[in-house]
Amino acid sequence: MPAETIAPDWPAPARVRALVTTRTFGDMKSAAPRARLRAQLPAEPVWLRQVHGVGVVDAARAPANPQADASFARAANVVCAVLAADCMPVLFADARGEAVGAAHAGWRGLAAGVIEATVAAIGLPPGRLLAWLGPAVGPRAYEVGAEVRAAFLQRDARAASAFAEARPGHWRLDLYAVARQRLASLGVASVSGGGYCTASDPARFYSYRRDGAGERMAAVIWLA
Repeated sequence: MPAETIAPDWPAPARVRALVTTRTFGDMKSAAPRARLRAQLPAEPVWLRQVHGVGVVDAARAPANPQADASFARAANVVCAVLAADCMPVLFADARGEAVGAAHAGWRGLAAGVIEATVAAIGLPPGRLLAWLGPAVGPRAYEVGAEVRAAFLQRDARAASAFAEARPGHWRLDLYAVARQRLASLGVASVSGGGYCTASDPARFYSYRRDGAGERMAAVIWLA
């Protein structure tokens, strides 16, 4: 049986703690799996009402269930969290262990600038930040229409390299490649992860694109 959680493989300082649940852990929209996760954490995660946008909140000061797609924390034992099943969770950590963040980056949020918004909200020099790209639909399984490609190219023409033509008017999109481009442009040089595909690994991951269901996994991060 696959492991219930994945620990990011990245050079974050020891004070930074993070994990991603797999489908073995259970649907993170449900109460029982959330209670099991809470038992492993220093506090209840700051769950977001995700809308595929670019809103970012300070998890230590946010109201309950804020509408946003990213959060950050500088205080200890404040747990940032995002839900995903094909969309890409992006975790951030300061190399000095002073801040963490989590972003929900599906194609809409990624195209609109959720990564840029999260880095700006954290408020530290981007060169000090580390990023980890969590489980998302991979480039071989993610076919999109021409309107999606146009949305990315409108913001940055270099995104063309992240698309491969699948058939007339349809493209395979590499979310990980776009994220790396955006992070590099910001000056975030340490980027890890990005080797997953939720759609092609049903033993480990939920996938809306594959199954058409609503289950979600969670990515959480905090400062000890």
